[in-house]
Amino acid sequence: MMEQYVGLDVSQDITHVCVVDRDGKTLWQGDCDSTPEALGETIKKYAPGAIKIGLESGHLSTWHWHSLTDMGLPAICIDAYHAHGVLKLQMNKTDKNDAHGLGQIMRCGWYKEVKIKSVENHESRALFRTRSNLISMRTDLVNQIRGTLKTFGILIKGIAGVGFENRIQEIIDEGSALAAPLQAQLDILRMVKKQIAELDELVLDHAYACKFCRILMSIPGVGPMTAANFVLAVDDADRFAKSKNVGAYFGLTPRRRQSGEMDYNGRISKRGDRVVRHQLYEAANVLLTRVKKPSSLQAWGLRIAKRSGMKKARIAVARKLSVIMHQMLQTGELFCFNPATNERAIYA
Repeated sequence: MMEQYVGLDVSQDITHVCVVDRDGKTLWQGDCDSTPEALGETIKKYAPGAIKIGLESGHLSTWHWHSLTDMGLPAICIDAYHAHGVLKLQMNKTDKNDAHGLGQIMRCGWYKEVKIKSVENHESRALFRTRSNLISMRTDLVNQIRGTLKTFGILIKGIAGVGFENRIQEIIDEGSALAAPLQAQLDILRMVKKQIAELDELVLDHAYACKFCRILMSIPGVGPMTAANFVLAVDDADRFAKSKNVGAYFGLTPRRRQSGEMDYNGRISKRGDRVVRHQLYEAANVLLTRVKKPSSLQAWGLRIAKRSGMKKARIAVARKLSVIMHQMLQTGELFCFNPATNERAIYA
């Protein structure tokens, strides 16, 4: 059967489909509903000899990839950022042309495949993502209340947590015109904090039940949240050929622009999981400034801080932490403060 390559430009309602052969000739082009059942039926009808089916990474890519793979179809999720660099070269930007371009990308093989995590992994990540969103909501509510009171010259400084709630309740009890809006915001704030507390227990249970998380928590500065988010983001440690690639995966390596005589190293790329990158940065800060027990990693980071400043030292240690944590997931060994006592232990 003739080799066929399929490009899928997915949107929420309609997916544009393009089927090309190995010579790049378009065999069929059309659209269907953006459901796995409709996509599978369309592909089996118009591309029975498909050997590669490409779709860009996005909000629906996990659902579609798992469903198409379960149907026995050779679905491949490719990096949307990488595909955009190719598709933007087209004269006209349309969904139909994008589907055709994705088909040609699959035919040429010039794409970067994205690892789709398991459904169980995404279920666990939903717990951590929900907690993170609720924390952001809590911060927004506190800032909104402070902003409302500033208009009337009421400044609340240096108060947080229960003390903040008690101060707002005192203002409400005074019976001013602000009582109604403040009470509504305060009630929502208390409800959000209650939900965060309940999710915190689930997060801790998840972290302490995972042996990989317990291994990573042996690193000073790495707590349950950082360890669990790192394990879920990496998913399969063996998919990284080298541990140093993990730093680039989380956007902790500098961008480089080289052409001719120009060779420029810029700031870190900030690609990948933003939450994990932030937590690695915070863990690095704790390791450098709060941990009293010395380690080779801490000494290495402090030498960088003395030479280039604390900010660059935190980023460097965060990148090194990602490498060490990946090695620990592969070997199952605990963090070693003093390398001389155990040559096989993982250290910087």
